[in-house]
Amino acid sequence: MKFHIDTTSKVPIYRQLTGSIESAVKSGRLHPGEQLPSMNQIADRHGISRETVKKAYTILCRKGALVSKQGKGFYVAEKSADSMLQVLVLFDKFSVYKQVIFNSLAQALGGRADITLHTHNQSIELLEYYLDNNLDNFDYYVVTPHFPLDEATLEKSVKLISRIPNRKLIMLDRWIKEIPGNYGAVFQDFENDIYEGLREGLDKILESGRMRVITLPESLYGCCIHHGLERFAADYKILLDYYTEVPEDIARGDIFLVLNSQLDWGLASLARKAAEKKLVPGRDISIISYNDFELNDVVLGGLTTVSTDFARMGRLAAEMILSGKPSKIHCPFRMNHRRTF
Repeated sequence: MKFHIDTTSKVPIYRQLTGSIESAVKSGRLHPGEQLPSMNQIADRHGISRETVKKAYTILCRKGALVSKQGKGFYVAEKSADSMLQVLVLFDKFSVYKQVIFNSLAQALGGRADITLHTHNQSIELLEYYLDNNLDNFDYYVVTPHFPLDEATLEKSVKLISRIPNRKLIMLDRWIKEIPGNYGAVFQDFENDIYEGLREGLDKILESGRMRVITLPESLYGCCIHHGLERFAADYKILLDYYTEVPEDIARGDIFLVLNSQLDWGLASLARKAAEKKLVPGRDISIISYNDFELNDVVLGGLTTVSTDFARMGRLAAEMILSGKPSKIHCPFRMNHRRTF
């Protein structure tokens, strides 16, 4: 059997060979128990070094895709009931929302995958470290590519993530469109999502004609969300006021959009300030918070949110892993109506 090797490609030859063998197994061109050509045969046939073939075979043996039989050669591993896909999850941080994604991913994969989780803390250097040490060890790499949006960091992130073979890559929560190829992505569209999410509460927002936005200047996607807000305000003649802390003059009829996490000081400060002024959320003032999770059913008696569906994001990623069919999917974003709005 001849495998696809492109000696002009920037992808290391040993990695091309491991990928080609894995594809042959997955497609059925190589069957469980079938013997592979010897290292010398592969090397001679493709004009590559024996050490390169040895490295590829060693990696595949370590992953359990091949088995070595002393004095006989290398064979495709027999499928067993306990054989597992190996999945590396590289989250930027482990927030309550990432917990929802992870739980949903793990539940949908069931017992068919071993999952390893690391966090890169939005550090390009840390991502590079994880890829350097794990690039040949997993069947799939699930990455939340949240990094600063400056041009230099974008260029570095594209270069790094492009090292992951397309068929093994799934980007979650953000799609870096500059990365070419047929990989998977389940993503938010931060600018357009906030626009469409707020449209679901348009009638009530129009009654007020004003929205007071509490945000943090260091928010990673704050600029994208603000662009969407500005378009929404311009299209529907809504007055926007921005604050980095809760204003002192909150009053009956105010509508607040809290863009920072609902578990931090922003929402808590707003709730305390409302209580001091005897203003009841949902009756006297309205509150919409950004991002949703289970506790919002009880926060302030039911906190209205605009949010992507984090649980669905995890399920969709799992479906791509189990089917081997990657695609680009915009995860639904909607307003979850509860008591505060």
